[in-house]
Amino acid sequence: MESEKTRIIAVANEKGGVGKTVTVLNLGAALYREGKTVLIVDIDPQRNATEGMGIEPDEKILTSYDILVNSETIDANEAIIHTQWEGLDIIPSDAELVGADIELYDQDGREEKLQEGLKELTGKYDFILIDTPPSLSLLTVNVFAYADEVLIPCQTHPYSFNALAELFDTIDMIEEEINPGIRITGIIATFFNNRTKVSRNVMEKIQADEKYKDLLFKTKIRINTTIADSAEAGMPVVFYKPGSYGAKDYNDLAEELLQR
Repeated sequence: MESEKTRIIAVANEKGGVGKTVTVLNLGAALYREGKTVLIVDIDPQRNATEGMGIEPDEKILTSYDILVNSETIDANEAIIHTQWEGLDIIPSDAELVGADIELYDQDGREEKLQEGLKELTGKYDFILIDTPPSLSLLTVNVFAYADEVLIPCQTHPYSFNALAELFDTIDMIEEEINPGIRITGIIATFFNNRTKVSRNVMEKIQADEKYKDLLFKTKIRINTTIADSAEAGMPVVFYKPGSYGAKDYNDLAEELLQR
């Protein structure tokens, strides 16, 4: 059954360690629990989203790397792995993505290889969520060229807050030069700990900033060790421990996203 409109969402931050992959996995699982069909696309060479769905490395399977470097000949449908949860699928990553920037550098339309490779999947899912590398690279540019929306996980830490301005500038540049349809749907506060002054101060800064405050989701993703446990188990926390704070926060985030 095809969806009327696929929401193609990049989950991105040029800073690492902010909960980007965790958000892709658990938001995807929470949306699935809301009755939505979801495809996760792992474009990070570290493969954390792939491993977080319990997918082991296998030379025989097609990956996002194959789609990027052979976008004209690879059928993206053949790269889709159906998980144990029917309607929650993933296109896995490959460590070879590390060299994709160099391989694509001299190619015409190098910024739009992902869009070309995945265009046939539009309409087949309610949501396509894309995990991006923690850097501004040609891989990230490809994701921004393809996506309609960007979600920005922001760890409630001063370094992460300070990095927001550069990311917003990058997305503005993409909008002007490559993808006029892209927009920032929201900022997600992650690793929030109400007991620490640092966490509370960063939240206050985001809420007071004219550029960010209207984009901030009401839902905060609290620090929760069960999320790390679920990653080790190879499944989203939403399935691993449905009663945990982590599961509750991502279920709340999914409900809020559906309203935006």
